[in-house]
Parts: sequence; structure tokens; C-alpha cells
Amino acid sequence: MSPSAGVTRNTLRQQIADALRDEVLAGRLPPGREFTVKQIAEQYGVSATPVREALFDLSAQGLLASDQHRGFQVREFTVADYRAMAEARALVVEGLFRDPAERVAVRPEGLASIRRRAAEAVRAAKGGDLDVLIGYDLRFWRELGQFVLNPYIADFLTRLRVQAWVFAVHRLRRDGMDENVLWFGHEELVEAIARGDHEQVHAEMRSYYGHALAWADRLEAREVEGNAEGNAEGNAGLRAHGPSGPGSAMPPVPPESPGHCA
Repeated sequence: MSPSAGVTRNTLRQQIADALRDEVLAGRLPPGREFTVKQIAEQYGVSATPVREALFDLSAQGLLASDQHRGFQVREFTVADYRAMAEARALVVEGLFRDPAERVAVRPEGLASIRRRAAEAVRAAKGGDLDVLIGYDLRFWRELGQFVLNPYIADFLTRLRVQAWVFAVHRLRRDGMDENVLWFGHEELVEAIARGDHEQVHAEMRSYYGHALAWADRLEAREVEGNAEGNAEGNAGLRAHGPSGPGSAMPPVPPESPGHCA
């Protein structure tokens, strides 16, 4: 393989990975959606090799799940996953700013761009433009991550943020967005970092993660309520038709049997 061919394939691999990531983040590839290397290769009109590499890259980032026999599918994150993401990022960021002189190097020349990202993210959040919000929010956190001296920590935080958006995007499209769900503190956080006010940085981050965890609590409560309603409807059906309703080959379950729904 010539050097130019290698560069072309790697560039194509990255382009495909970026395109698929955008599709997932936009909610156009919903959680659980399955596809194969062949399908994606045909969709983009390219060979299977860069597609396979791109899909494995996205799997390594936690956005896709792979199965030897069924291909790939968009990963389904649960509320518990989202809560764990928020808590993990909170612990890491708290550690970074516990002794920032050794772990964080704020470059003044980078602040102007981050301020623009922050302003655009807040504007999009208040305007309800989810696609624009996701783009600016990810750029905001990615550029802030460039101040982190440990590149592995910066990469970890970026991946968690992308995964959090994969969890959130279809729920926000379904339920809508408001101040009870979205966080608008990007600009306050930037200014606290610019001033070197570490106490205020901690306060803004506590607000950010508290907001995320409060939303997780509401989602979890809704899931519990939905499950309860589903069980109630199922029990009503059993009372109306009997446990071995019309067409069922399953015999009635004795009341004392484990797992019986009273």
C-alpha cells in the first residue's frame, strides 16, 4: 500500500466515524438500531474496510455495541448509566481542581473561543435548538478539556460527554427541553475558570451535576410509574381473561408459584 492510500483510507475511516456519530447524536440512529458493515458501506458507496474500522472505533468509544453474528447496534444507555456518567465526571473534575496548579493549565488565548462556544450553547439551549446545542456543548467541553494537562483524562471526559448526549437526545426530542432539563451555566463556568476562582468552579460544577442527577431522578420515577401502570394493565387483563387467556398454551400459574403477580 502506498503512503497516500493509507492516508486516504484513514481519512475515510474518520469521515465515516464522524458521520455516524453525528447521526447517533442527532437521534437519527436511535438506540438499539442494528446495521451491518455491508449496509453502511453501500450507503456511503465505499469499501468495507474503512467502514469496519470506523464502526470498531465507535464501539471503542462506547457508542456502538458489536455482535459477531448480528453486526453493530447503537448502544442503549439506561438512566443508571447516565447517573454513573454524571457522577464519574463530577469526581474527575473535582479532582482536577483540587490541586489545579499541577493538573490544569489555563491558556488565556484559548478563552475567547470557549466563551463563544459557551454563549452559543446557552443561546441554543434557551431557543430549544437541540442539534445546535449538542454541537456547541461538545465543542465547549472539548476545548475546556485542552486545559487539562493529562490527555487521557481529557479524552475520558470528552467520551463521557458524548455518551451522555447519546443517552439524552431521543429523550429530549420525545419530552421537550426546558430549564428543568437543560443547564445554562456554561458562561459562568468559563468566567470562574478565567479568574482562577476554584471555589466558584466547584460551585458551578456542583450545579451542573446536580442538574443532571435531578433529571435522572425524574426519568427514573417516570419509568417506575410506567412499569407500575403496565403491571396494572397486565393484571387487569389476567382478571378479565384468566392467566391462560384465549389462544395461550401456557397453563394457569398457581398463586404460590414464584414470580406470580398477585
